[in-house]
Amino acid sequence: MVIASGRSQRHVGALADHLMRDLKDAGFGKCKVEGLPNCDWVLLDAGDVIVHLFRPEVRDFYKLEQMWAVDPATTTAAPAAAH
Repeated sequence: MVIASGRSQRHVGALADHLMRDLKDAGFGKCKVEGLPNCDWVLLDAGDVIVHLFRPEVRDFYKLEQMWAVDPATTTAAPAAAH
C-alpha cells in the first residue's frame, strides 16, 4: 500500500493520471480507479499494489496511516527460546 499527498485537487488528479499511464506503459494493464472526479482522495488498485492519493486536509481527516500503525505499548516480544 502506498499513501501519498498532492497539494490540491488538480495536483492529486495529475498524479493519478501520470501513475495510471506509467503503470499501463510498464505492462501492468489498466488499473481500477475510484475518486477521480472529485480528486480529494483517489484510489488506484493495481492488483498487488494499492495507491491512495490525498489532498492534505483529507489525508489528515481520515488518518489512514494510523489504521495500520502498531502501538509499541500493546505489542509484546516473543519469549526467548529455551536452550
